[in-house]
Amino acid sequence: MSDIALKLRRFAETGRALDRVWVTIVAILLALAVVVPAQLPGSLVFTGQQLASVAPFLLLSVMIAAWAGATGADSLIARAFSGHPVKMVLMASAFGALSPFCSCGVIPLIAALLSMGVPLAPVMAFWLASPVIDPAMFMLTVGTIGMEFAVGKLLAAIALGLIGGFATLWLTRLGFLTEPLREGIGNGGCGGGKMRSPKPPVWRFWHDPDRTDRFRRDAIKTTLFLGKWLALAFLLESLMVTYIPAETVSAAVGGDGVLPVLIATLVGVPAYLNGYAALPLVGGLISQGMQAGAGMAFLVAGGVSSLPAAIAVFALVKKPVFALYLAYALIGSFAVGLVFQIVH
Repeated sequence: MSDIALKLRRFAETGRALDRVWVTIVAILLALAVVVPAQLPGSLVFTGQQLASVAPFLLLSVMIAAWAGATGADSLIARAFSGHPVKMVLMASAFGALSPFCSCGVIPLIAALLSMGVPLAPVMAFWLASPVIDPAMFMLTVGTIGMEFAVGKLLAAIALGLIGGFATLWLTRLGFLTEPLREGIGNGGCGGGKMRSPKPPVWRFWHDPDRTDRFRRDAIKTTLFLGKWLALAFLLESLMVTYIPAETVSAAVGGDGVLPVLIATLVGVPAYLNGYAALPLVGGLISQGMQAGAGMAFLVAGGVSSLPAAIAVFALVKKPVFALYLAYALIGSFAVGLVFQIVH
């Protein structure tokens, strides 16, 4: 083996040992420092601010997951989120649309649910519906675009959850998606196949050294795992916001007919646009003649599968589940956009 090949092999092995995500983050920062040093401080500040904004959701969800594991209450929580599959998909879709989680804030909760053995179908329904709208965003939508659009977005969130939830339920009944999580992330399975046998919970787990140690280890492990992926997502987002302005992205979806709705969906799926920042921009474009259906498709697609959310989902689940997640976002957003355009 040549010296160059040997060095490349050693570099690759070192990268795997150091963790590819952290290596990627450092590589991006070094590239910024060399190529565009003026952008480096802005990206660092942006990443820190976004991590701080999602930290309460991350901390709460991590603590709940660690507490559930330490007390032995995780199987009880999983059972509370299970039951008849059809009923759970309906409940998860409605609850997701009313929950206060953003596309990234919902990720730690999803990780906890799946690792507890909660069936994938209701989790997918909640996963898809939750980022589209929350109570605060509903009120802001009323103020910026109007009540009709706000109600339409709420119904779109529920519809997207139902589409993804029932499609996933159908696939699981055919024998697919039996192990949704990546290796080493929890030990749950689809349909509750690996639901742990319920045992009496030990609520005051801090009196047991072994349970206290498990709480600490689970909390640290989950925080570091999710934190590194969110840091990478927000770092990439800072570059997108800088070099691909939101106004340019949203302005590409003007025009009449079905094509603007399709373009809005295709642009919204990979592009990041903060849900709160997007509302006044889309509202302004609608007032200038942009289709309401295109605006709805763009907001729904961007909320569900923005870059930070997509990276976080990719980190949690296996490739088939990730592909389905993107397909649901694409097809569901396009469908709700068309329906909203027809009934508007």
